[in-house]
Amino acid sequence: MSINELPKELSHDKLIDIYKKMLLIREFEQRITKDAGRIKSPLVHTYTGEEAIAVGACAAINDDDYITSTHRGHGHFIAKGGEINSLMAEIYGKEVGICKGRGGSMHVADFSKNMLGANGIVGAGPPLALGVALASKMRNEGKVVLTFFGDGAANQGMLHESMNLAVIWKLPVIFVLENNMYGWSTSVNYSSAIKNLSLRAQGYGMKGITINGNDVIEVYRSVKEAVDLARKGGGPTLIECKTYRWQGQTTMDPDKYRSQEEKEEWRKKCPIEAFKVKLIRGEIIDQAIIQEIEEDTVAQIEFSVKFSKKSPKPDSSTVLDDIYKNPMNLGGN
Repeated sequence: MSINELPKELSHDKLIDIYKKMLLIREFEQRITKDAGRIKSPLVHTYTGEEAIAVGACAAINDDDYITSTHRGHGHFIAKGGEINSLMAEIYGKEVGICKGRGGSMHVADFSKNMLGANGIVGAGPPLALGVALASKMRNEGKVVLTFFGDGAANQGMLHESMNLAVIWKLPVIFVLENNMYGWSTSVNYSSAIKNLSLRAQGYGMKGITINGNDVIEVYRSVKEAVDLARKGGGPTLIECKTYRWQGQTTMDPDKYRSQEEKEEWRKKCPIEAFKVKLIRGEIIDQAIIQEIEEDTVAQIEFSVKFSKKSPKPDSSTVLDDIYKNPMNLGGN
């Protein structure tokens, strides 16, 4: 099968849904960037430019499979089917947010979708994924766990401990390394002595591959192969997806450490535009459908902003809710 050929197992509707989700992530991130000075989350890490990874990976798993996310987690949330209004409201710090306005941008989670949460601790997702995968295996559920992390987390000890245990116990975990080339302002070329971080898998006896993270179909196929292996008891896989974040580390980052030439070169590799070309060539969509999708996506985002702005703030009397089992009697049972 040609790398440019669309997977035959994916229906036209599924391929269009993949495109819609990628575009929804892009528009969501652009909109919150525009409102960066007015939203309540102090630090917002956008996923612009990396959309193919979350969407391609989540397209390869079942609805009841699990994912763990990162501080750059909006894309993962949307790709897993999270509700857009509650996500926007969370970033605005509102009571109707997915975490009742307590989590903000870096801590979105939706257990109803088995999206087990983002967090601000670099490399903290893999150990959590390990526990979920172990529980799933012990229960004989047949589920897999995708754990997303960045090139900065690739140097964290807890990631390597997780990979080692995942191989020893043959756990159904797929380690999805989103190599966007920078850990804040530090280039991966400086922080790592090897060109392809997937080579580290060899030290644990794990399969490791490096792919084009801007090609949603390549991501889908690679993750699906790893998922099929994991479901059969074949253990984990490390998939390094090479990509690039279009914006700074956060919406507050002036992003002076990267050249304009470098950023423009990567913008030419836009994952959404590349996939759109494939869909047009495959006669899946045409310009009329594209325009309709774009207009609908913008409308969804604008509605979510209006919904969030008019929604109530959390009541101060509920500040201890969901922290302790019994907040009025901390010494009790």
